[in-house]
Amino acid sequence: MSHQTSIQAILVCQGVEFQAVCRGLRRVPNSTTSVIPIPVGTNANSRYLPQNQYLQELLNHPQPRVLVMGLCGSLTKRYGVGEVVLYQNNIYQENANTSLQQRSCDRTFTSQLQSHLQKKVPLVTALTSDRAICSADEKRHLHQTLGAEVVDMEGFAILEFFEQTRASVAMLRVVSDGCDRDIPNLNSGLSSDGSLQPLALAVAMLKQPIAATRLIRGSLQALKVLEQVTTLLLQN
Repeated sequence: MSHQTSIQAILVCQGVEFQAVCRGLRRVPNSTTSVIPIPVGTNANSRYLPQNQYLQELLNHPQPRVLVMGLCGSLTKRYGVGEVVLYQNNIYQENANTSLQQRSCDRTFTSQLQSHLQKKVPLVTALTSDRAICSADEKRHLHQTLGAEVVDMEGFAILEFFEQTRASVAMLRVVSDGCDRDIPNLNSGLSSDGSLQPLALAVAMLKQPIAATRLIRGSLQALKVLEQVTTLLLQN
């Protein structure tokens, strides 16, 4: 990647997503990009990001470039499992009675990433949700009512944190579950500090074995793509 598009830090959710990005980065010789594991969820990141020592130091850089990576869920048939997407903007609605908020990613940085990948990576509007969206009906409903094309649980909080800084932020994610099938309800396995509870997640998976198998298969496919695209992005 050219000097103009160098990336100082990658933010990615702790666990398997973080591990996939690290594997991809290990294939890039002499990389100076740092990979920072972040918690899962909006509130957890709102608390965590201001306290992260490395991010505080990074913000002293004249023009820091931060790339958010990871997995996302699709809200439309347009994007299937394994598809790479770049965010244009991220929307968030605290509840049905509050207005929709929006934050945008850095256009120039995003465009440079798109060019570097040398293939047509779609630009999408993402919804940040406070909980995992598990039913196909709700996914389609969110697409129809809000216009969002993918969903995650961290993006809006990250953009909000960096909004008052000099950092340029882009977001690239890989679809791990489509809009046409239910996935297990994983919300009981997410703790308030953004960590995952393995036992609770296992119980949720066992309650819906077919949906769990589908989710695991999609996640493994998406993680492989995430690893590959990390290498591709960070190579000169």
